[in-house]
Amino acid sequence: MELPKFLLGDNTDYPSSIFIVHTEYPRFIINLENDEVEWLEEFSKEDEQELSTEAESLIEAATAFYDREVARYDS
Repeated sequence: MELPKFLLGDNTDYPSSIFIVHTEYPRFIINLENDEVEWLEEFSKEDEQELSTEAESLIEAATAFYDREVARYDS
């Protein structure tokens, strides 16, 4: 099965939260309510340094995905 790069999610246990799931490496879930990120990968020290520079652009891409999806619902 081919998955999209980002998935939009919600959960009734967290009514004010909106989650974006990044399905490619490095996989993560971001809660747009508070910008908390949960990484679904284990990283070595070397990976953590590279990830810190890449994380910002990945989170910006996740937010752009959300904005695009909301705009599509509104039209």
